[in-house]
Amino acid sequence: MSTITIHRPEELSIPLRRAWHRAMDESPDYANPFLAPEFAAGIGRHRGGARVAVLHEGEEAVGFLPYERNALGVGRAIGLGLSDAQALVHRPGVTWDTRELLRACGLSVFEFDHLVEEQKPFGPYVTGTFASPAIDLKDGDDAGYAEWLRGAYPGLAKTTLKKERRLARDLGEMRFVFDERDPAALRTLMRWKSAQYRRTGRMDRFARPWIVELVDQLFQVREEHFTGVLSVVYAGDRPVAAHFGPRSRTVFAPWFTAYDPDLHYYSPGLIMHLRMAEAAGRDGVRLMDLGRGDKEWKDWLKTRELRVGEGFAVRPHPVATAHRLWRRPVRGLRNTVLAHPRLREPADRLLKTAGTLRTTGRMGVGMGAGMGTGSGTAPRRNADRRGTANPQGDANPQRNANPQGTAAQQWNANTNTNAPGPAAPRRKR
Repeated sequence: MSTITIHRPEELSIPLRRAWHRAMDESPDYANPFLAPEFAAGIGRHRGGARVAVLHEGEEAVGFLPYERNALGVGRAIGLGLSDAQALVHRPGVTWDTRELLRACGLSVFEFDHLVEEQKPFGPYVTGTFASPAIDLKDGDDAGYAEWLRGAYPGLAKTTLKKERRLARDLGEMRFVFDERDPAALRTLMRWKSAQYRRTGRMDRFARPWIVELVDQLFQVREEHFTGVLSVVYAGDRPVAAHFGPRSRTVFAPWFTAYDPDLHYYSPGLIMHLRMAEAAGRDGVRLMDLGRGDKEWKDWLKTRELRVGEGFAVRPHPVATAHRLWRRPVRGLRNTVLAHPRLREPADRLLKTAGTLRTTGRMGVGMGAGMGTGSGTAPRRNADRRGTANPQGDANPQRNANPQGTAAQQWNANTNTNAPGPAAPRRKR
């Protein structure tokens, strides 16, 4: 077993950060920006229990496990619910004893929901694996976006380009900025997303000041292994759709997408994702990881699927037993609903109805609390998720707030709630 040392992620030394980057570079499994030390450090600035276990062989750091721990020794992957990739990032050939690792971290249980497939020592603790749709990208040619779209997605090209032309005719010349640096555009995105969460009955992640601050900080990060990218579709000077997410040198991870709901008939979400895919490919990205979750638009765009795992790594301890008894039924119920359209669609309608009642002011306090639909006073626990912006208030009381919320809020929390547009044919293979 390697020697293990424990550190706060935002306090890692420069040599340890370089060793972490080297481990990412040596395996394509770890190229996702959510696995970078910059993301762990961002979470660590807001989460009191954030830690990194560093595995050493001799004097060399060869593995890095970022995690969060509460006072009872219950652990989870760092940013669980916000991160679309989780792993012990290590150099080739490194292995570990999972129970000894947990003991060194002071954990009785370690929960994960987007574990990359390569993590063999965690294999016995995986309770389910799920598809994470992805798009393989390549350099575009000089022909431009329209020709790229016709070649990559011939079934979508005619309708999408027609809607772009209509958008330009109605509102002004359409333009796309892949890497927008205007903070005002980020605030617009968060405002749209917050309204969308509430309108669709989802937990409003941006009602949590610490998540707003996290996104603001990650927007400023410009490193090789993690860069916060804000993309915006404009019509004239008017923002139509926006997205914020991280990229590494070769992997782009879509995260928060939203658009002006008054312009939904132009399919701005679909336009945004297609524009991002073409621009990212031209900028050297080779994989666009759309994240776990069944959404029809992901089926339209994907070229293949990655696999991610969900489960609980444990060592013998009463707290581990209690935690699994509490969490496994919640996860099982959510996964059952998501896997069956006959259950998912009524649940989705129920959440949207609750969101409509809330946004029109017709939902009573009792109903809002019972549904667990993400009001501004969501429950706070020593734990963790995604999500615009209510930047007011003191962030400190929410340092350990759980971004996952209650079971009702979680049932579809792993899916992107931006429906990009009407049904469309699949990508040409």
